[in-house]
Amino acid sequence: MRGCFVTGTDTEVGKTRVSAGLLHWLGAQGLRAAGYKPVASGMEPVDGQWLNEDVQTLWAAGWPGVRPEQVGPLQLRTACAPHIAAALEGQTIDFERLQQGARQLAQQVDVLVAEGAGGLCVPLGPDWDSSDLMRALGLPMVLVVGLRLGCINHALLTAEAIRARGLRLGGWVANTLDPDMPFLAENLATLRHEFQRRHQTPCLGVLPRLAPAGAVQMAQAAAAHLDDAALRTLFDLPLAQA
Repeated sequence: MRGCFVTGTDTEVGKTRVSAGLLHWLGAQGLRAAGYKPVASGMEPVDGQWLNEDVQTLWAAGWPGVRPEQVGPLQLRTACAPHIAAALEGQTIDFERLQQGARQLAQQVDVLVAEGAGGLCVPLGPDWDSSDLMRALGLPMVLVVGLRLGCINHALLTAEAIRARGLRLGGWVANTLDPDMPFLAENLATLRHEFQRRHQTPCLGVLPRLAPAGAVQMAQAAAAHLDDAALRTLFDLPLAQA
């Protein structure tokens, strides 16, 4: 399986925006790239059917030859932690089904961009969590760091947890949540230094605070702030000619 698994330092830090940007960038390289959101909670009616907003965004940003239900195999209506939403709705989150969904989708496309729900260790079953699925799929991790007060500690702790679980951290993306954050540039410089010192892991891009936009426009805007050379290394693509 070729691709990456996007996680974040917390919920609402920009995982879907980064994932959509990655999908757009991969598509621009001539690759069939699909998003995969194994579990998504919180749905709304879209064109006569209920869809999760993140699933809708990933589907719109990716290769058009896949269906929304392939991108989001388990979508729960209640907007809360997935295992709680599943219990409320009388559903079970099936580990094998989610793993199989990823592998089947990967057979149809060139690259898979999977996105987790919330952070790294969100419980999905009584004895397993998101990181277990990440390990089963074996994709390199991309960590989205929301730039706000406390981000350095959250980022470094998450990176340590990724390594402790036997996962490979392929890179990280900084997403500006608070453009007025005091000493933003200094925080970003510290993150660059510490990720390189501790994990030899590159920054794949720095996203400014982007204006709200539709899924395709969001993906284009995010892709414009990703690092081309670093992504080519992550996805094992030849470097662009000067």
